[in-house]
Amino acid sequence: MSEQNKTIARRIWEEIWNQGNLDVADEIFEPNYVSQGLADGLPPGIEGYKQFVSMYRSAFPDTHFTVQDQIAERDKVVTRWTTRGTHKGELMGIPATGKQVVMTGITITRFTGGKIVETWNNSDGLGMIQQLGLMPAMGEER
Repeated sequence: MSEQNKTIARRIWEEIWNQGNLDVADEIFEPNYVSQGLADGLPPGIEGYKQFVSMYRSAFPDTHFTVQDQIAERDKVVTRWTTRGTHKGELMGIPATGKQVVMTGITITRFTGGKIVETWNNSDGLGMIQQLGLMPAMGEER
């Protein structure tokens, strides 16, 4: 089951994020799916997840996620990922800067019956803000 769950979890990055195929979410997520750690103000569940992906992909149309590591145990898969992209559109009120960013993160995905029921996301948003030039890195002057 762990290998099957890893394969399903990888579809998040390859098909949904990299290819922009939002319909995959309806296929691999349970209808009562819960996402922890995405942007505030989005509707819950699959619909909010799709909106978040669309919003991010609009801001970074060349975004590409790379899975660095995956570890599976029981009903969970942990994925360590890196994304790269160019900020070409508005993101949560931040106008396009034209700057390229690299961001890392970890997502824990929980499964029931071969479907994703919950995810926890943690990414380096502060690092992204600093790369966009909106906040100095520690030790830098503005």
